[in-house]
Amino acid sequence: MLNFAQDRIRQLILLVCLAFVLAISNAIEASAIPTKAEQALIVEFNTGKVLLAKNAETPMHPASMTKIMTAYMIFDRLKEGLLSLDTRFRVSRNAWRKRGSKMFLRENEYVRIEDLIRGIIVQSGNDASIAVAEGISGNEEDFARDMTVKAREIGMANTTFRNASGWPDKQHLTTARDLATLIESTIKEYPEFYHYYSEKEFTYAKIRQYNRNPLLRLNTGVDGLKTGHTTIAGYGLAASAIREGRRLVLVINGLKSKRARARESEYLLNWAFRTFKNYKLFSAGETITTASVWLGDAEKVPLVVDNDFIITIKRRARADMKVVARLTEPISAPIRKGDVLGNLLIFVPGEKKIEVPLKAGADVADLGMIRRMTAIINHLLWGSSH
Repeated sequence: MLNFAQDRIRQLILLVCLAFVLAISNAIEASAIPTKAEQALIVEFNTGKVLLAKNAETPMHPASMTKIMTAYMIFDRLKEGLLSLDTRFRVSRNAWRKRGSKMFLRENEYVRIEDLIRGIIVQSGNDASIAVAEGISGNEEDFARDMTVKAREIGMANTTFRNASGWPDKQHLTTARDLATLIESTIKEYPEFYHYYSEKEFTYAKIRQYNRNPLLRLNTGVDGLKTGHTTIAGYGLAASAIREGRRLVLVINGLKSKRARARESEYLLNWAFRTFKNYKLFSAGETITTASVWLGDAEKVPLVVDNDFIITIKRRARADMKVVARLTEPISAPIRKGDVLGNLLIFVPGEKKIEVPLKAGADVADLGMIRRMTAIINHLLWGSSH
């Protein structure tokens, strides 16, 4: 009897310990994954879901990640027809003598826009950035103001640019969230130019230089964008990657070395792709459910969603996800297609409740005076609405 009691106690202790371990494991998974970066953000491109955020709204120095906006300004003018890839800008003494990473431009030479794009993106040329700034706005200071205005237009609310290259300046600041917004806008608005970010090398003036983005040379799915480094900013990377049709956007900054930047960015991307998945729950126009109609020429009205509804959640949360339709029935006619008649509530463990409007998928006319009166009488007498 004593042995049985002891065995029973051991089993209970084991179960308690197992429950504790599982609770700790779930808590760790639910919290942000640890990262050595001072600032970090990972966003699912198609759904906008934030998968990881650490100091994502904290002002930071972007260093050469600034050049994503410099390139954006070029792309904008190319798309508007104000520039062409064959347009040439003259290299000033100011651009030629700029220190830091260089494209190795020569003073007073005229350089094609396409070469300057590659010099900015692949070679991270400060000289190329200044040549573009002066060619577009007359001087770098005005160009930086134009960059800031454009940043506000696309939703970068906490960004101020003071130069075109990311050269250290106390007032030259952005956030990880704003850089992610810039990346998303670049990919959506200028897909025809995005390919420059995936080029691994570029030779100019007989000098071959390799893209500083370490993930381009690994099997990570990364197809852009830009590294950055200054003493005050640390090592940073703004990147985007595609795997199995999913695109993620990553921004990290404040790391201590090139090696740490490469390892951390690869580690975080692998974690995000492995941990989360996109699930298409409904298609645009698909009948989700139906609602009863009161005094209409149809007894039911289909309820639909406007667009394909895709949700990004942790893979292991899919089995416990619940979807509930909330509406008040019956719904009085007339009903117009597109009227919001209820909500679809989606409950995912560890996530905030998601609400999606349910809309009428068809018109339902009312019965007219005589038929309405007949239906009301029938309802009062027999409990039928028709």
